[in-house]
Amino acid sequence: MSDSKQLRWYNVAIIAFVSVWGLGNVVNNYATQGLSVIVSWVLIMIFYFVPYALIVGQLGSTFKDSTGGVSSWVKNTTTKRIGYFAAWTYWVVHIPYLAQKPQGILISISWIFKQNGDFINTVSATTIAMICLVIFLFFLWISSKGLTTLKRIGGIAGTAMFIMSLLFILLAVSAPAITGATFATPDMGNIKSYLPKFDFAYFTTISMLVFAVGGAEKISPYVNETKNASKEFPKGMLVLAIMIAVCAILGSFSMGMLFDSNNIPNDLMANGAYEAFGKLGAYYNVGNLFVIIYAIAQMLAQISALAFSIDAPLKILLADSDKEFIPESFSKANDKGTPVKGYILTGILVSVLIIVPALGIENMNENYKWLLNLNSIVMPLRYLWVFFAYMMVNKMHKEFHSDYKFIKNPKIGYIVGLWCFLFTAFACILGAVPKVPYAENPKAFIFQLAMNIITPIVLISLGAIFPYFARRAQKKA
Repeated sequence: MSDSKQLRWYNVAIIAFVSVWGLGNVVNNYATQGLSVIVSWVLIMIFYFVPYALIVGQLGSTFKDSTGGVSSWVKNTTTKRIGYFAAWTYWVVHIPYLAQKPQGILISISWIFKQNGDFINTVSATTIAMICLVIFLFFLWISSKGLTTLKRIGGIAGTAMFIMSLLFILLAVSAPAITGATFATPDMGNIKSYLPKFDFAYFTTISMLVFAVGGAEKISPYVNETKNASKEFPKGMLVLAIMIAVCAILGSFSMGMLFDSNNIPNDLMANGAYEAFGKLGAYYNVGNLFVIIYAIAQMLAQISALAFSIDAPLKILLADSDKEFIPESFSKANDKGTPVKGYILTGILVSVLIIVPALGIENMNENYKWLLNLNSIVMPLRYLWVFFAYMMVNKMHKEFHSDYKFIKNPKIGYIVGLWCFLFTAFACILGAVPKVPYAENPKAFIFQLAMNIITPIVLISLGAIFPYFARRAQKKA
């Protein structure tokens, strides 16, 4: 009899690392916190990411036969209705993510052809919104035709992006020794440069860290393919946390060498990775070679992520849904397997989120930063369901068996789940505070705050309407 449990701890760590990590995580968090982000990375790894990844391990092992991921975990520990809301949340949080992707594609194209970051600082937000809308609708149409080729492109681009992320650290860390490059940030040898000020402004930035390390629930299917899961899976997750911590710390240190932590450029989130590769190219006398390679990989990865994120979360929502909550007509697929009405709803919601902000945020760079920040508020809402399911498993521990247990004592397990739940909620709520200082631009501050509060409420609330339509459809039938 062959053993199907072939994955070892190092396989699990590598698979998870590729799916969770990217250079954007380093750039975005350095843009919000500067060098002090290094201490933040260490704290978030120990107190949040490690328990999060091990919680996912236990849930994946407990519900090894369920197909719907988070929504199945919630449905099995509570009711079908609550499971439906978990599935809805998992799908709907991707709407701001889809609205952001066309901007990323445009920025990478401008860097491929122009090799500078002027595009984001010169073109109006309204013009960009219209171009982004066309790009999004085009890929919505492409997605409806099937995704085999795009998945293949995405796989290659994802691998290239992963290699570039590691290459960035290697090139930057060795630059002073090889090329005699000087540090852009003064006092990098002083410990005080790395200590965060734990004030209100600091806490409004932690949602970006939570957003960066999130998504570990993607790893859950691999728990049951791991040899000796109770020992090897947690080992793999700890190695994953160490790998991410090392990349985050060295990456942030590299950013400090290239960009002054006390004077961070306003467009760093949008252009930072390209500019960083540009500076490294200058150090190593290869011109814009690194910039062009990174921009091509980034463009292909963004295109694939856009098409894949239109399709996959929607299929998860519909696959695990109940006729009581989602009308059958909404789930109906065409001959290509595309749920047409689901695609139309996705198209409407994303189009609104592309167009409306452009009416209140005139500058494309500010629009890009705002949308990225909105993602850091909305996307972690799906992690809340992971911790909720874990709390329920501990509460009903006699009813569930798992080959792998993160914490054997159910009371302590429940407390750890509650901590992760509350920390995520805290990060999302404070993340809603705009990063534009109120005194600098009161109108922009109020507009962004309103959008940050209204968007998640509207997106989640829409989920309450579907059961009503489903009931009406069943009565007619």
